Amino acid sequence: MRRPLRLLLVPTALALVSTAFVSPAGARPPQPDYPQPAEVEYFVDEAKLPFEALPGTTTTRQWGVLDGAGYRIEVPADWNGDLVMWAHGYRGTGPELTVDTPPTGLRQHLVEQGYAWAASSYTENGYDVDAGVDSTHDLGRFFDRTVGKPDLRYIAGVSMGGHVTGVTIERHRAEYDGAMPVCGVMGDRRLFDTFLDYNAVAQALTDTPPVYPAPADYVTTTAAQMKTELGTPYPAVLTEAGQDLRAVTEQRTGGERPLFEAGFASFADFLFTVYPVFPGLGEEPGAVGGNADTVYQLDADPRLTAEEKALNAEVLRVEAARSHRGLDGVPTIDGRFRIPVLTMHGLGDLFVPFSMEQEYARDAAARGNSDLLVQRAIRAVGHCDFSAEEYQQAFSDLVTWVEEGVKPAGDDVLDPAVVADRRYGCRFTMPQRVYDTQVC
Repeated sequence: MRRPLRLLLVPTALALVSTAFVSPAGARPPQPDYPQPAEVEYFVDEAKLPFEALPGTTTTRQWGVLDGAGYRIEVPADWNGDLVMWAHGYRGTGPELTVDTPPTGLRQHLVEQGYAWAASSYTENGYDVDAGVDSTHDLGRFFDRTVGKPDLRYIAGVSMGGHVTGVTIERHRAEYDGAMPVCGVMGDRRLFDTFLDYNAVAQALTDTPPVYPAPADYVTTTAAQMKTELGTPYPAVLTEAGQDLRAVTEQRTGGERPLFEAGFASFADFLFTVYPVFPGLGEEPGAVGGNADTVYQLDADPRLTAEEKALNAEVLRVEAARSHRGLDGVPTIDGRFRIPVLTMHGLGDLFVPFSMEQEYARDAAARGNSDLLVQRAIRAVGHCDFSAEEYQQAFSDLVTWVEEGVKPAGDDVLDPAVVADRRYGCRFTMPQRVYDTQVC
């Protein structure tokens, strides 16, 4: 049975072990002490760098290590003079640096259309966007010296690589002609707010003392106990508390939209595992996500019900460290770009949720750049689950926009009524997924 919502008083013993707690109105939420991150000796296994041409293509390929980062470059025999820089996603925290080639469908398209591409491992793993921006920029300069300066330069990336892309086109504004961040962390550190939201609300909705940062046994003990109160089993069959957690998560990750429930079923367990991973980042550890001013709601009505007021009174509050608003590897994206940008995002993705596109749209609008941004909703549940056709169409449309000035069509990501429509996302989803055959 769900426990009644009530204000929690955190015992002094918990406060002494760096547990965040609900603060009185107007008070600054207390922050835990973080250990300094351990030094990591990163390395590139050069034996893993070589790669083959795709069947039916003729290309010149090179690989190596540049300033500590591994790289790959591929140039078609009939190079059209343009270059695509590819930015990979989050790699975890291990010491080995690895390089991604673009997804096969996109790579095939690039090579067949005459585009060269280059990709870096970055000089560090972890969630270090600055390393990604700098390594990608350095590799582009290396391409200029060793292959030739391209006529047009594009940048594309997935997940954290979308964050890298978004920062790159603001930091190096004269370097690129077009950008395609997909399934990207376009809301910068606001992604980590959503991870905190999920776990903080789960704690408030169950018989769980609020804990932050997560103890070593959080997933196996704390989260496991919460799940017994959220579903039987969770998330297949939800209790009232589990239904409330799902409702809050929907509002915090993009609002009512197709495939959210399928996404929740896929990511509900996973979202407990990220809570211990991202409490603090960078050389000055602190809370990378925050919810000090967040208002939690169970529906889209901005008027708070008694239940919502009680939830907001009980949920633990954490204030993000100021350095993480723009320093220590988690730089902000401000919407200060001046080139065409085309994005794609899966509606059911909760690792990097659809709300990232909404944050990016608002940032672009605040800078007067809405005309330079086209966003596409894809009816997919998995993280970065795009088909070859979706990649190819998006990149082709971006090129036409850059070269001919013809702005492609996109989806409205900010109108709640539009996003909530059962057919939302059908326009650019190719092919239809198995769960959508009766909708689109």
